[in-house]
Amino acid sequence: MKYSILIQWSEEDNSYVASLPEWGKYARTQGETYEEALENAKEVLEDLVYAYGQVNKELPTPQILQLA
Repeated sequence: MKYSILIQWSEEDNSYVASLPEWGKYARTQGETYEEALENAKEVLEDLVYAYGQVNKELPTPQILQLA
């Protein structure tokens, strides 16, 4: 799967927040460490792909970085 995962530090949450931009603004998770946030985001991504498959919903198009 070639989906984006954006990980940023959140002072408000005092943790790393991982967002999955192609899946909408509510597709996010967090972790106490960068690595934990990444692992949690991978789990969320797997769950989203599975759930979309269960209801035959088309997966979002991955955002692919194009270097000129």
